[in-house]
Amino acid sequence: METFERKIFTGERALFGARDLTLTDCIFEDGESPLKESAGLTLRGCSFRWKYPLWYGRDISLRDCVLTDAARAGIWYTESISLTDTVIEAPKTFRRARGINLTNVTMTNAAETLWACRDITLQNVSAKGDYLLMNAEDVTADHLLLNGNYAFDGAKNVTLRSSKLFTKDAFWNSENVTVYDSYITGEYLGWNAKHLTLVNCTVESLQGFCYIDHLTLQNCKLINTTLAFEYSTVDADITGAVDSVLNPAGGTIRADHIGQLTIDRDRVDPTKTTVIVREDA
Repeated sequence: METFERKIFTGERALFGARDLTLTDCIFEDGESPLKESAGLTLRGCSFRWKYPLWYGRDISLRDCVLTDAARAGIWYTESISLTDTVIEAPKTFRRARGINLTNVTMTNAAETLWACRDITLQNVSAKGDYLLMNAEDVTADHLLLNGNYAFDGAKNVTLRSSKLFTKDAFWNSENVTVYDSYITGEYLGWNAKHLTLVNCTVESLQGFCYIDHLTLQNCKLINTTLAFEYSTVDADITGAVDSVLNPAGGTIRADHIGQLTIDRDRVDPTKTTVIVREDA
């Protein structure tokens, strides 16, 4: 395996089509697509400072690297790539890629990131930016810290654990999403989703959980949550109170207290929903 150490690469396609390289403490400056169509790369302590560094690659490992803000749209159409202890400052990283493993990664400008990607594992990832993981599939995340709106729009087959999401309109149009032991705050959570499940979660939302086909809440807290469950089919076991519930389409809702329950017979069939308030039992 060929090795480069402490090298500075410039110019378009500087190492185009590279195979089986180890690069340590190298800098990729001006010049698009320096490692396009490469395979079998090991990068340690490297810095990318220009656009499109890792397109159409495969079997690539990065550790202690930096993709600066100028390394925009950095990793597209790439297969089997891992990033560890790495900082990504650039937006639009990862598009239509698959086999992505991120561990201890910070993404400071994650706008339009991880779009239409598949087979994704996130461990201790921090991200700031809107539309993270749009139309992504087969996602597993543990200790994800996200600050950005419209996350997971259209995503499928997602499992989140021990995460904190500060995100308006998360999980819209998603399918087969399960969230464990997490904190989520944001308006209009989960609209138009199918098979959305939350277990041991704390949620704050305005008009959350509406228009959902098969919503399941197990041992969840809904704090400052109003106008919930409109036109959704629900199996909800809520710990504590929920401020207000509006026109659920069907199912069972259990809570210690419901501040306001509205079921409009002109909009939904009240016989399809069972509401159990434990403080009245």
